[in-house]
Amino acid sequence: MRDQIMTDYLRALASDASPGGGATAALHVAQAAALLGRISGAHEAGDLSMHALRLAEKEAHAATVLTRARRMPPGAARESALAEARRRACEPAAAVITAAAAVLDLAGRVPPDPWVATDLAAAVAAARAAATTAGVSIEIHSGAAAPPEVAAVRERADELTAAVREVALVSR
Repeated sequence: MRDQIMTDYLRALASDASPGGGATAALHVAQAAALLGRISGAHEAGDLSMHALRLAEKEAHAATVLTRARRMPPGAARESALAEARRRACEPAAAVITAAAAVLDLAGRVPPDPWVATDLAAAVAAARAAATTAGVSIEIHSGAAAPPEVAAVRERADELTAAVREVALVSR
């Protein structure tokens, strides 16, 4: 996934062999971090982007394991494999939420400037979407509520978006 051309990735995403929403959430983080690296020059943004790409691969692997477990014949072995696959699918999703929060921490250190407002807003929105999607994944796989960190990410994203809008409107 890391080295695919975008058109190839989009074709794969549209196919039945898709890496799924979890991998897409991690890619949101990777894109957000890359944008922040461009507008902030922060070295950690590049590290965060590469970390998110690894998370996308882990998410894709987790989706494959879940699919294999679902295709097993009914019985105790299938139920056990599904339970383990669901538990393991929550691990990369939780890491995506943490990475999304790190993106927002980095975004909060970028001075809102009208010249980078669109990039900053896109990075913040991508981080918010990533955390929301990962939270839904955890809800589905664990049967429990999304971690409280998801709400914290949403709240912080909303604050940062409001600040970006304010600077952009003042500069008009």
